[in-house]
Amino acid sequence: MGHLSLFLASFLLVVSPIWPLGNNPLPGDPFLIVNKSDNTYAYFSGGNIEREGSVATGKRLTLTPEGEFTVIVKAENPYYRKKDIPGGDPDNPLGSRWIGFDAKGTDGRIYGLHGTNNPDVIGHFITAGCVRFQEKEIQWLYDHVPLGMKVIVVRSQHSFEEIAQSRGLL
Repeated sequence: MGHLSLFLASFLLVVSPIWPLGNNPLPGDPFLIVNKSDNTYAYFSGGNIEREGSVATGKRLTLTPEGEFTVIVKAENPYYRKKDIPGGDPDNPLGSRWIGFDAKGTDGRIYGLHGTNNPDVIGHFITAGCVRFQEKEIQWLYDHVPLGMKVIVVRSQHSFEEIAQSRGLL
């Protein structure tokens, strides 16, 4: 009976949807593209843009890392460690939601997508490396972004569809 259990467990791991098969994300999976050239974003789901808008990115070109990253942390009312400001405090510059990704080998607590307590910064190059969103946008994203989703940060003159197609996502 022990061998059969081991065989079944091994078989389920191989055919289970949690087993990483092929490329991730697969066409149709949700993903987000941030374009630093004009501080815009697009959220794709099912191969279509479901939401897009403006963001704020790094005050220097190198501060917001470029590449393909994975969402590994999500938090409501995040604590702002740098200035010891609790989550939910109106002075907290992270806003009401944090969606952290693994840029530069970090643990999802250094680089992320987050809200802001200062909506006037959206559209500007002003952050220390994160991507800031209007509060209503980050709250919507928080509800739609799964852990493991890809975040692609680029500097490009191409459309979001062209960027996604060049990466094999559409």
